[in-house]
Amino acid sequence: MSRLAELLGHDHPLFVANVAAMEKSAGNAGIDIKLIADITRAGHDTMRQLGLDTADTTPDELFQALNSAVKAGRGDLFFDTKYVIVNVGGEAISLNEKDIQANIDQDRYFNERSLEHARRQLRSELIKRYADHERTNNKTINNLAREAGLQLDKDSDNSSVKEDRNLKNTNAPLVLCIGDIVTNAFIKLSEDYAESYTDDKGYKRLSFELGAKLPYDEVEIVKSVECSPNAAVSMSRIGLRTSLMSWLGDDEAGRGMRTYLNDQAVDTRNLVVERGVKSNYHYVLRYGADRTKFQKFEDYAYHWKEPVEKPDWIYLGVLGEKTWLLHEAILDYLDKNPEIRLAFQPGMYHLMWGAEKMKAFYQRAEVVVLNREEAAQVTGKDRADIKVLLQAMHDLGVNVPIITDGADGAYASDGKSQYKMPNYPDIAPPVDRTGAGDAFASTLVAALALGHSLDVAMTWAPINSMNVLQHLGAQAGLQTLPQIEEWLKKAPSDYKPQPIE
Repeated sequence: MSRLAELLGHDHPLFVANVAAMEKSAGNAGIDIKLIADITRAGHDTMRQLGLDTADTTPDELFQALNSAVKAGRGDLFFDTKYVIVNVGGEAISLNEKDIQANIDQDRYFNERSLEHARRQLRSELIKRYADHERTNNKTINNLAREAGLQLDKDSDNSSVKEDRNLKNTNAPLVLCIGDIVTNAFIKLSEDYAESYTDDKGYKRLSFELGAKLPYDEVEIVKSVECSPNAAVSMSRIGLRTSLMSWLGDDEAGRGMRTYLNDQAVDTRNLVVERGVKSNYHYVLRYGADRTKFQKFEDYAYHWKEPVEKPDWIYLGVLGEKTWLLHEAILDYLDKNPEIRLAFQPGMYHLMWGAEKMKAFYQRAEVVVLNREEAAQVTGKDRADIKVLLQAMHDLGVNVPIITDGADGAYASDGKSQYKMPNYPDIAPPVDRTGAGDAFASTLVAALALGHSLDVAMTWAPINSMNVLQHLGAQAGLQTLPQIEEWLKKAPSDYKPQPIE
């Protein structure tokens, strides 16, 4: 605790006693020791990335190296060091980018260096870790923190450490979403300068003048999308704690995605940032109600990262072709933590690999969500018989299979009964179909994670799916739980699961 007090520059007489009380309330889990270890590891990792020897660097050398890195546009080095303060030669030095920028902007000497932002974040992180522990009471932790001078009035004015951000829903289930992440640029083409037609083979084609400078109607950038990021944002809005494990580059697009996720209250500490690699950036041409997507997935190493906090659920979504070693690492983690529940929304390569290779995931999954064609592909059964498809998913080992079927709604089975759920009536013609399936799947899993029955989960999911269709992109229409409850009040009388005849 004295080490934390030194880093915080904190000499409050109740600091040691109250942190000890927090630790006791957490069952002596060693939260303060783990925090110091995380700070030390992150500090040393950053120093090594700066080319510095952690055992042979002077305070001034580190100070100058930090300033040079920010001036050179390498701010991405400090995205995960907001609360990191390192002690070099008895001197505390902040690795918070805002502190470093303040040193540069105000032309500060070493002995005038800023520590304000890192210390504010460290106070917040200390409180958050104790408040997040399953054995602690939020009110007790807050009272102890205030008594020890760890919650200052000026902290409450900083949006990154607001109490409602750090302590909200700390008793809610934690879902770790794993999958690729993308930024989409939606370009709406002018119908005056492009046209669509059907060729002699029946394919719809888009045509415009090659080599011309053509006007377009508008462009909209949608950050942090794909199956798993969509699920993380969806479940966060419903009230769960969510974290995302995705792989991205250290470029501007990657920084934008991380910032967006933070704004959506998605924990970004499990993101893997690979230096020198671009982030996934796709382009979508919109022509009328149709769209054509140009996509390229970057070649990441896809190393497994031990989660910062053990989740209650893992939500596995779309991943690239060269990720089988990662999948084996996920299985190994699940084997070591049998209490973690798995939700699985298979992607293209999961389907291409086949049911035999993916068998362990189907057997381990609490719930699997896929569409009718995908269910037929996975099971090898005729898509025409939904009851056979549901049973075939059970035969693979799936506890609760969910099969979506477009305009015909969705089907589910709990092993005892099979149900059909209608879609929620459209309030207007759909604007964009991107992400409707992700909204359905993630909302259903959110309801189950919160302890609701399958019947209730089946009524929540189509509401989010319907509303996403009314907006551009996969996340703009995602609803909060109170909004979902309002839609349920307005639902028609036949909007409920019915047994499949």
